[in-house]
Amino acid sequence: MKFACISARVLEPVRAAVVGLLCVLMAVPPVFAAPPAMRKVQVKHGQIQGQERVLHVLNRFTFGPRPGDVAAVERMGVRQWFEQQLNPDSIDDSSLNARLALYPAMNMPQQELMQRYPTPEMLRQIIRRDLPLPENPTEHTIYADQIAFMKLRQEKQAEKKQAAANTAADPAAANMAADPAAGNMVNMKSALPGDKADPSTPSMQAHEDELYAGLDAVRIVNLPPDQRFQRIMAMTPEDLISFRQNLNRNELNAADQGLGPQQKEILESLEGSERMVNEEVLSTRMLRDIYSERQLQAVMTDFWLNHFNVYLHKNQNEPYLLPAYERDTIRPHALGKFEDLLVAVAQSPAMMIYLDNWQSIGPHSLAAENAGKAAARAKNPQVKQALKDRGLNENYGRELMELHTLGVQCEVSKDRPVKDLDKACGKGYTQQDVIEVAKVLTGWGVDRPFMGAEFRFNDRQHEPGTKTVMGVKIKENGQGEGFELLHMLANSPATAKFISTKLAIRFVSDTPPPALINRMTEAYMKSGGDISDVLRAMFNAPEFWSPEVYRAKVKTPEEFVISAVRASGADVTNPLPLAQTLNRLGMPFYGMQTPNGYDWKADPWVNTGDLVDRMNFALVLTSDRLPGVTTNWTHLLGEANAGVEPAALAEDNPDALIAAKEKKLEAMLLGQPASDKTRATVLAQYENEDAQRQAVQAFAIRPGRPDVMAGVLNAGAPRPQVRPPLDRQAAGMAGLLIGSPEFQRR
Repeated sequence: MKFACISARVLEPVRAAVVGLLCVLMAVPPVFAAPPAMRKVQVKHGQIQGQERVLHVLNRFTFGPRPGDVAAVERMGVRQWFEQQLNPDSIDDSSLNARLALYPAMNMPQQELMQRYPTPEMLRQIIRRDLPLPENPTEHTIYADQIAFMKLRQEKQAEKKQAAANTAADPAAANMAADPAAGNMVNMKSALPGDKADPSTPSMQAHEDELYAGLDAVRIVNLPPDQRFQRIMAMTPEDLISFRQNLNRNELNAADQGLGPQQKEILESLEGSERMVNEEVLSTRMLRDIYSERQLQAVMTDFWLNHFNVYLHKNQNEPYLLPAYERDTIRPHALGKFEDLLVAVAQSPAMMIYLDNWQSIGPHSLAAENAGKAAARAKNPQVKQALKDRGLNENYGRELMELHTLGVQCEVSKDRPVKDLDKACGKGYTQQDVIEVAKVLTGWGVDRPFMGAEFRFNDRQHEPGTKTVMGVKIKENGQGEGFELLHMLANSPATAKFISTKLAIRFVSDTPPPALINRMTEAYMKSGGDISDVLRAMFNAPEFWSPEVYRAKVKTPEEFVISAVRASGADVTNPLPLAQTLNRLGMPFYGMQTPNGYDWKADPWVNTGDLVDRMNFALVLTSDRLPGVTTNWTHLLGEANAGVEPAALAEDNPDALIAAKEKKLEAMLLGQPASDKTRATVLAQYENEDAQRQAVQAFAIRPGRPDVMAGVLNAGAPRPQVRPPLDRQAAGMAGLLIGSPEFQRR
């Protein structure tokens, strides 16, 4: 896993300077060449001590230390801090809750969310069946506007399709239709240089109309917030489009000023709720990971969201299911009994729809019999075939055994006969067992999946009769069969070992010692699958405190981005650009399409391109070029003149002051001294303007240019918040340190 130092000449110019920096930084042999995480951990007699123990627990059980966290944990004591984190309800999280209050839709019950902000399928059904709109005035407007926008999009798509057909039939006529002026010699002549424009021509009239429309739009923005909200809500969809088109970016931002969080959500949803819900799902998860004081719960919620992976873009309705999935299914059980978590996931609409179990029908169920009769009567060939295709779906049953509980290592196959299975697997499971599990879980589905999406057991879809799973007979008992199955799987020694291994990989090492896994597995079995007890056994194990595992884990893109924001003490007022950064780094929230989730090991995340992107992000973050994210290096470094950009060059020994600043940043960001090579690179390159410029260009981030007329036309709008002065020296150094090999490890 060595860093491939490619010549800058063979890379596009936009990345050359950043790659050059990385080539120097990654030349440190112990950092990325043959890392300890990829070797078998050999536990030494000694254990890490002092501040290293504090840094170790903060790097493993949180998303990275913030300024002041190390000192706080030292005062409390590592063990007491850990025990407090195992009891998240005892920790005040009001600061985070204040930030999350800006996203009220994310705290709505699932039915209420889907009722207030309709899914695309709900709107399509209303159009197809000519259903009445909600009586609530606000909801009526939301539905009416979105339906109008949906129809407008359909009309535009139909026009494009017709234009394409016309082009194919008669290219010359199609060009004439697309550009009427092309066939109008009078219009062409009037546009010749030197001719005076006729004020009565349509082009001049359109220009005047556009000007007046722009002034009207600005007047609406300048109204008091409640009046502004009511005026916008009263607009037709066509007027709303014109309103938005006639405002520049600053004025559009001002249109939100003074409105309440729910009012902002409503306005954003008028052109389509799905986008608003999607963005808030990502934003609130990012904020929780950055700011929650209940860090272990946040980390474990992230772990289980990955273990029980659900893909955001499975369909247009999945985003609506994720707030409740994270809030009601995963987070409350993240540190509790695994069986409770497993049952909650099995009853969550998000999982049932993602893995298609809601469509699974027992071959001998009443629903299957009725489908056969309906298929025989159906005249439409497509409907007939769809009815015939309805049947048993094995997707969830397979992933329940392979990914959620027993693990693929317990599957019996030609390459892995029973005699070669681990002792914990017993007889293992076969394809026939997967089929039997799918039969047990028929009927576990979702009521009104696109218009409310609540879990419901449908007895008509359930397969009757006794099932046999891994040699155990499960008698016919309706929904109770599923609870019996989940209990059996949750309390299997194979599940105990599988879950313990995944936790050890996430928290300890890419190759965790078998002795550690055995201790954790034993704790799981003794406690009935209590996750807190398993984590406590890991915390108490000597393998966890071995020098061999200290700083041995390479951060995933998610861990890197969140830890960088936390370490920098940044104030995040718009978390969406950070969530979008994860897309660029290859690990978007809810972005894994397959059910296996992201890999916690280093291999997928360490290559030249990924490291260049990480360095670009670090430079953009620390220099305040990421929208909605602001740092304050002057404050963090404790500069005397907090209101003035520190130059440090007017002193008698500027080099010494710069070196002292760099060492202070090392302690704050890394928690330890940097290598001599890293320090030399930082001191030599912190003012590298090419690297800064290329980092901004690579992330396609442009600094906003204020509209000159905005202050005149929109004088009543609130002024943007004044940012603290940027210490460019500290920003450059911090960016290189965050992009360094030392920061890449936890």
